[in-house]
Amino acid sequence: MTIHQLSVFLENTSGTLVQVLQQLKKANVQLVATTIADTAEYGILRIVCAEPLRACEELKKAGIAVAVSDVFALELDNKPGCAADVVELFSKVGISITYVYTFLYGGKGILVFRTDNTELARKTIVENNLPYISEESLAQWA
Repeated sequence: MTIHQLSVFLENTSGTLVQVLQQLKKANVQLVATTIADTAEYGILRIVCAEPLRACEELKKAGIAVAVSDVFALELDNKPGCAADVVELFSKVGISITYVYTFLYGGKGILVFRTDNTELARKTIVENNLPYISEESLAQWA
């Protein structure tokens, strides 16, 4: 029910992002979504991709600081308010969302998030029949 996400730690200097992207290009890894959270000194590049474990190994081989974490990815209708409704559903049962980002794929909205309570999030997804993205479906997107 969760997917693997890469978190790459980058210095806020010219060339660090391109180094990561070129390494993934060289390894023929298909990116699905990326986002960067930054501070003055560093950034965290979060990547959803096909073959995340292989991508992680390729980045590590290149000396790039990377970690793998599990996140949820839900499929939403592409219309205003869907993300708000889902986030409210989690909030009502006491689930805090650590971070979230969205993107569109195949006419659907995809909501990616990490939470402080994985088990309760799983239960909430199942009980509410929320459509989720699997790691296998990500591989098919590539």
